Amino acid sequence: MGLVPTARIMHRSPSYLFPCVTALAFLSLTILVLYKVDDFATQTKTVVGHNLEPTPWHLFPPKSFSEETRQAQVYKILHCSYLTCTGYTIPNYITGRRRSVPVVGNQTCPEFFRWIHRDLEPWTRTGISKTHLKKAQEFASFRVVIVGGRLFVDLYYACVQSRAMFTIWGLLQLLRRYPGMVPDVDMMFDCMDKPSINRTEHGSMPLPLFRYCTTQAHFDIPFPDWSFWGWPETNLNPWDEEFRDIKHGSQKRNWTKKWPRAFWKGNPDVGSTIRTELLNCNHSRKWGAHILRQDWSKEAQEGYEKSKLSNQCDYRYKIYAEGYAWSVSLKYILSCGSLALIISPQYEDFFSRGLVPKKNYWPISSTDLCPSLKFAVDWGNAHPSEAREIGKGGQDLMESLSVDRVYDYMFHLIKEYSKLQKFKPIRPPSALEVCSESLLCLADAKQRYLLRKSTAFPSSSPPCSLQAADINLMKNLIRKKRQTIDDIEDMKRKAYTQTKN
Repeated sequence: MGLVPTARIMHRSPSYLFPCVTALAFLSLTILVLYKVDDFATQTKTVVGHNLEPTPWHLFPPKSFSEETRQAQVYKILHCSYLTCTGYTIPNYITGRRRSVPVVGNQTCPEFFRWIHRDLEPWTRTGISKTHLKKAQEFASFRVVIVGGRLFVDLYYACVQSRAMFTIWGLLQLLRRYPGMVPDVDMMFDCMDKPSINRTEHGSMPLPLFRYCTTQAHFDIPFPDWSFWGWPETNLNPWDEEFRDIKHGSQKRNWTKKWPRAFWKGNPDVGSTIRTELLNCNHSRKWGAHILRQDWSKEAQEGYEKSKLSNQCDYRYKIYAEGYAWSVSLKYILSCGSLALIISPQYEDFFSRGLVPKKNYWPISSTDLCPSLKFAVDWGNAHPSEAREIGKGGQDLMESLSVDRVYDYMFHLIKEYSKLQKFKPIRPPSALEVCSESLLCLADAKQRYLLRKSTAFPSSSPPCSLQAADINLMKNLIRKKRQTIDDIEDMKRKAYTQTKN
């Protein structure tokens, strides 16, 4: 036997080396890809609050998403944010020639729509520039840009509960209801309660910021709140369905069989001095009022059976008290058909400017709370026909405020706002497209159920016809409202004097 040549021994390599190197390279590449994907997901913000901090001006516990595994969360973020709207095709009537909006709709809009002109009056001379929006961003939770019938959202902070999701859903449904008619627009939104653009501080340069309420001392532009499309955290259905249930519940007892007292049920622990003081009025004989605390944690555990709004219309009088700021409860209280006792509100939402004292509500003084409630109850019990008629006026107003009418308000507000823009809206580089499919993808089961129930369909008729601005008319309405409230205060003072004598 001969010896094996030395050269052949030196060039031979182990048979397992190449597979090992290949496997190691593949594993490294996989880890790198997974790392990059995970890193990309952690930088992607979503309307449910992924990778977003709470608003610094109104702190609340950050969302944890602990019910999801890390892998499931990454997949959900990336799939819902980047893959659901890519196959979404805009109908021909949007991508093609844009429909012209009829000059005159089928009917005239309600009178309170005139407040749109008043809300936008600060920018009628200067217009709205990119500088306005840049400065307004400091106070915004998110930015909405509509271009060619497509909606893009730039998220800055998380919103409490599901407010952002349902607000944006409402805008998507507006695009479905009036396809090809909603103009291109660029808007800054805040989803928390209190207005922030003070007229004194920002008088030299008003900033356009949309939110759910405003005050006479602020420039904030009121916009329909999220609960018109449902509120999963409090088990509330979309507005039209919720109103029907409440109205049906209000008819279980006629007026004479309803409890002749004022009723309020809510959460007093929200930093509201009015609600705290209201607890002192909980005495049916002394003040004619029945005041109950609302424990939402307990209600959730018990299936919300004791908090159904349709079961809270058995009283002749229902109290509205603002919370931390404005409260969504106003429309539900008015819907009962009971005489709404509204404690002198500081905040206004988009429709509350249509309320008229002694026509669809009764004003209550916040400086003389318990006696004011007692006077209202005594007056109503002494004048049952008038009290019932005022209560019906509030319910009728809410019945006229169907979700279709809400879409009309949104349409006209956005249309009038868009006329003031001094630039052509474009998609911001950091904004993501949002469509109905992407929101449904991100939603949990309960949210998805309500979103689907509130899906809009294209309207067969144009929006109502918006009245022209009329400053003198608005001033006259405000003056008459103030006079009626003063007259009621005079009635109360005379009643006190007679009682003492």
